[in-house]
Amino acid sequence: MPQPIPLRPDASPLALFGYELRRYREEAQLTQEQLAKRIAFSTSLVGMVERAARRPEKAFAERCDQALGLDGVLTRLSAVARRETDAEHFRTWLDIEQEAATLRAWDPLLIPGLLQTQSYARRIIAGEPGITPEQADQQVAGRMRRLSILSREDPAIIFALIDEGVLRRPIGGPDNMREQLAYLIQVAEHPTVTIQIVPYSAQSTCGLLSAFVITEQHNCPQAAYVDCSPRGRTIEDRAAVSELARRYDTIRAEAYPQHLSIKLIEDVMEQWV
Repeated sequence: MPQPIPLRPDASPLALFGYELRRYREEAQLTQEQLAKRIAFSTSLVGMVERAARRPEKAFAERCDQALGLDGVLTRLSAVARRETDAEHFRTWLDIEQEAATLRAWDPLLIPGLLQTQSYARRIIAGEPGITPEQADQQVAGRMRRLSILSREDPAIIFALIDEGVLRRPIGGPDNMREQLAYLIQVAEHPTVTIQIVPYSAQSTCGLLSAFVITEQHNCPQAAYVDCSPRGRTIEDRAAVSELARRYDTIRAEAYPQHLSIKLIEDVMEQWV
């Protein structure tokens, strides 16, 4: 019998569900076929879910909880795996982002979401009108889960352009900003992450209207997410994505190289007292 494919539970919400389902099943000393009979689903479906090749439906997770004598943990995890806790307009992008080989991010107003600390993200999310503490907690957790793209066996390559003014915008106060800027310095040490600051003196204005992220596969732009109010949108039209890529290159042409960018971040961090 072939050995089961190893899963990294931190690779994605889908991988976490598959990992936990396999762990609970093996603790119950059940084969995939035995579990499938108990929950009235096919053995092949159980196998695909455990390999993170299929999203678990709610009924599937509920029956697994019942068959394995659990307290609903798989049902709760399945909601995350199906991205039900994420904003509806953002779900398509999250799937694209998880599969991206390269991500090119630009933000004129905030630290890009992939590089935010939990405290920084919470202050941003909690500022949304009408959001409840529970909704804020869910969105913060979802934002933190996105960082799994750096812990994959083939971590995504990330190029992040950040406007200098973002370093000086007081999101959450001095302590929060020192923590966030220290994290930028730390994550810039990751071998697949490049952070560049676009200085006040930059003449390019083509990126001032919105933040955006571009995904690439095989050095070719594939899709983009444009952040705008009241909700952002995913773009998969190749012509539009290529236009955003040209804008990104124009902005990056005036950015500091990474070593000077890190020096600027360090200098601004010392000013947050």
